[in-house]
Amino acid sequence: MTSGNTVFASSPRAPRTMRRGVTLSLVIGACIVAAAPLAAQRPSLTYPVTATVPHVDDYHGTKVADPFRWLEDDTASAVKAWVGQQNAVTFKYLESIPYRGALLARLKELSNYPRTSMPVRRKGWVWYSRNSGLQNQSVYYIQRGLAGKSDVLIDPNTLTADGTTRVGGFEFDGAGKHLGYTLSKAGSDWQEIHVMDPVTRRDLADQVRWVKVSGIAWYKSGFYYSRYPTPADTTKALSGVNENHQVFYHVLGTSQSQDRLVYADASNPQRFHTASVTDDERFLILDISDRGKGADGNAVWVRDLTKADTAWRKVVTGFDKQFSVIDNDGGALLVLTNASAPNRRVVRIDPAAPDAAHWKTVIPEQKEVLEGVANVGGHLLASYLKDVTSRVVEYRYDGTKVRDVSLPGVGTAGFGSGERTDTDAFFSFTSFTAPPTTYRFDLAKGTSVVHQATTLPFDPSAFETKQVFAASKDGTKIPMFIVAKKGLKLDGRNPTLVYGYGGFNISTLPGFSASRIAWLEQGGVYVSVNMRGGGEYGEAWHEAGMKGRKQNVFDDFVAAAEWMIANKYTSKDKLVMQGGSNGGLLVGAVMAQRPDLFKVALPAVGVMDMLRFQKFTIGWNWVADYGSSDNAADFSYLVKYSPLHNLKNGTAYPATLVTTADHDDRVVPAHSFKFAARLQQAHRGANPVLIRIETSSGHGSSSLTKALEVTADQYAFTMTNLGMSPTYPPATVKAP
Repeated sequence: MTSGNTVFASSPRAPRTMRRGVTLSLVIGACIVAAAPLAAQRPSLTYPVTATVPHVDDYHGTKVADPFRWLEDDTASAVKAWVGQQNAVTFKYLESIPYRGALLARLKELSNYPRTSMPVRRKGWVWYSRNSGLQNQSVYYIQRGLAGKSDVLIDPNTLTADGTTRVGGFEFDGAGKHLGYTLSKAGSDWQEIHVMDPVTRRDLADQVRWVKVSGIAWYKSGFYYSRYPTPADTTKALSGVNENHQVFYHVLGTSQSQDRLVYADASNPQRFHTASVTDDERFLILDISDRGKGADGNAVWVRDLTKADTAWRKVVTGFDKQFSVIDNDGGALLVLTNASAPNRRVVRIDPAAPDAAHWKTVIPEQKEVLEGVANVGGHLLASYLKDVTSRVVEYRYDGTKVRDVSLPGVGTAGFGSGERTDTDAFFSFTSFTAPPTTYRFDLAKGTSVVHQATTLPFDPSAFETKQVFAASKDGTKIPMFIVAKKGLKLDGRNPTLVYGYGGFNISTLPGFSASRIAWLEQGGVYVSVNMRGGGEYGEAWHEAGMKGRKQNVFDDFVAAAEWMIANKYTSKDKLVMQGGSNGGLLVGAVMAQRPDLFKVALPAVGVMDMLRFQKFTIGWNWVADYGSSDNAADFSYLVKYSPLHNLKNGTAYPATLVTTADHDDRVVPAHSFKFAARLQQAHRGANPVLIRIETSSGHGSSSLTKALEVTADQYAFTMTNLGMSPTYPPATVKAP
């Protein structure tokens, strides 16, 4: 494993969070509510009139109007006024839903249980995070060894009054004397690196700013990191394009202005350059990606730090395949790659003879995709996906198979990496109905014991999960998980929420959500669809849903929804679609193509303007998956499915609640602003089409409180428009 490798995901996806409120037992007991008649719940809706401008762009000879271009200026007073007007209409509607408060209270009750992360061991220290139940941010703890006394290391809840400052990556130096960590504010992807003495728990004066897509790679008396130049206009820091990613070395005790530039490439401003150091501090690894030019792989360069190399040795020079350095083993690099192996393999590469002809296969490619590799105690723990569920195989560094690792059930397992001297490893296991539980795995014996169990305030055994396969438009079998109450009647009347992502080689795996219980216990069905574009079946599956083949993703999602109808789970009037980020694009595109199929649409922080996404922050990074309107061939297919450009006047669209946030600097809120304005302009029908714009939040909710409030509003909006009659407290799902 390489140290300092905490890197923000380059894809546009989002996390979830929440916080404690009033005394829950009293609130729940008092809120026995049945839905009022649907018409009585809806206030009269008059949408704000959104001004238009006569702006037209010429794309390779095709004229495309952009009348809402002015909404891209996130700091303009007119845009801020528009946001206020839209929120006023939206929140008036949401506040009219009689059970909205009871639903939020129920979400808080369901989420009010202790959660502890998998422990990480470094240089004699053990650190982990813990949330007592409804804290805005998890608190980080540290101790000496697994048996040591646990002390608070960092409590992010004390850093800002509203609890919206988050802690990101942690990395100890080689001696365990210093700890580097990152902070981000109000949900932004921008980070600051701070340094702490883990003994005194006090911060040093060192502070590094304008960091994005970076690790903290310790070496001797400092660390390597990646950053962008300070924006010329800091007021545009949340929307301006990010270019010229550079690698620096910071020496402890000095100011950032004295940091040494390690690598920059002004001739290729839209590349990522990230640095890491192998655990033995022998090799400095430089990872270079060129996704802005449509390349989906990365180059790997190294320096041998024991020889004081000043020149980079180019181990991998192309950008068409993916390479991730796992560890240094006797001067050779263990590398996870999809080169000549779409389902990935592990190879040994000698930096002195890096030609592919000299690579040695350590773990060969299998028919199942190799999702990731953790290295602990001289062992490699390879995690595979078999029909979207985990299986793990233990290998030695020479590729000798030790055993298949026994897992607690069918679900998702994730191993954490460790150190060469470790004799055991930690892994977390979860499923749709089982909360994350940490296990301790003995590397020699192959046995596991529970290290940290999770006690829930409800009983998830009332629900069950089944996996089915739907045939897409071209006949491809699409896996999907269905979660519902046991004994569900297949009468075509069940409210059904269909969720999808489908992109960036990201696998949508079985995972637990306490908030989801609030939907399931009211008779709702939850469906997770594993569409093409993701990584569930390797690179071939990913490529089948990218660029000019993106339509496959939308077809897969539609096929899943139609399967649910055909098999009498639900009907069009009871169907909901939900997705965030790239999944928000999915919802927007399907709305435009099949407005008749779903009753409710919940697009969150979506990429809605497929002709201009590359013009903001790191949007150019998505060209590898989407293509770019700057290219004539790419424009020809992008314009056909871009959600913003395919809404049609006079069409009755599903009841829609668009959600975004003012500090989203990954998928800038202008995408959602323009889409909502166009939707309100085009829509003809009784269904409400609204936008909810969060403040001091980003691509994912910046606090537990905000996440709960957004979820409550999404569910309340959905239940109202499906004509559901939720009752509180619910009749099922009691504590064990």
